[in-house]
Amino acid sequence: MKVVILGTAWPYRGGLAAFNERLAREYQQHGHEVEIVTFTLQYPSFLFPGKTQYSDEPAPEGLKITRMLNAVNPFSWIRTGLYIRRQRPDLLLTKFWLPFMAPALGTVNRVAKRKGLRRVSILDNLVPHEKRPGDKLFAKYFVRSIDGMVAMSRSVLADADLFDPRHLKPRTFCPHPLYDHYGKMMPADEARKAIGLPAEGRYVLFFGFIREYKGLDLLLKAMADERLEKMGVKLLVAGEFYGDPKPYHDLIGRLDIGSRVALHTDFIPDSEVNRYFCAADLVAQPYKSATQSGVTQIAFHFEKPMLVTNVGGLPEIVPEGKVGFVVEPDAQQIADALVRYYTEDWAARLTEGCREEKKKYAWDKMTEAINNL
Repeated sequence: MKVVILGTAWPYRGGLAAFNERLAREYQQHGHEVEIVTFTLQYPSFLFPGKTQYSDEPAPEGLKITRMLNAVNPFSWIRTGLYIRRQRPDLLLTKFWLPFMAPALGTVNRVAKRKGLRRVSILDNLVPHEKRPGDKLFAKYFVRSIDGMVAMSRSVLADADLFDPRHLKPRTFCPHPLYDHYGKMMPADEARKAIGLPAEGRYVLFFGFIREYKGLDLLLKAMADERLEKMGVKLLVAGEFYGDPKPYHDLIGRLDIGSRVALHTDFIPDSEVNRYFCAADLVAQPYKSATQSGVTQIAFHFEKPMLVTNVGGLPEIVPEGKVGFVVEPDAQQIADALVRYYTEDWAARLTEGCREEKKKYAWDKMTEAINNL
């Protein structure tokens, strides 16, 4: 089978690129011919809140990546659709995560259409966390351009009814596969040394882009709990600010927890991700809203217990008491769960639970779901 994946890939960085590149390798491992068609321009610079969109890592070996699509140039949308049509793929896979991208991605899917082509989208979100005018109209335009959908959380699967209430588009659910390409596990003391932390201590990890909906402020307030201070629990924040960092710095100062918060707020390259997860005892995702999260799948790979909030698809992926704790997005509940983790000797049983649970998230389950659809 000939497969084209339309979406983010190197030289762009982040979870979207990582997902598409890993999916391409999975199809290659099963003997299929794969090409990723990615952007020449993904976001205009004034719309991108981070420091850079581009990776410092070398190009991934063994992948065919063609840069062609300009997200804001309609002529590019048509040219990209015609290019894909000429390649005569059997399957066109589009990763959809933001309504802003719907005009470009939806037009490419329409122009690429030909007899025998199946156009399937893997949905991160249909209803975005941070809403903007036109979101619903744009998302509907995209949904009408595809033949089927794979949602990675049941909440997103339910959202599809807003855009296709008559179920004209076949759809299925398949959880986010395991991110298993971020390096090997390493002893905690070695990992901590590599990122400049003391070898001893108790560390909770907040990982990924820092955006308002991800609830870092709730976690910081939880860290001010006197019980956690007495136990010597510290917070490791690893990820780039996608917005103004001042409110977070002000909050740390107001709570007087600066000595217990390690801020590593540059983008973490793929080659260093394993250091941060292996340095931590537990991974916290105090999100205020969510669909699914790639962070959980990195945590599973490194067999790290998790604390997540009861929003979106997070409780589906993190069974309470088996691989971690599920709490409401509330600073007090987050603090109580952290105290519980460190005082009731949960580490061994939750780590074993992660080791068992992660078997569900093999990449061949995603390709199987797509192919069945």
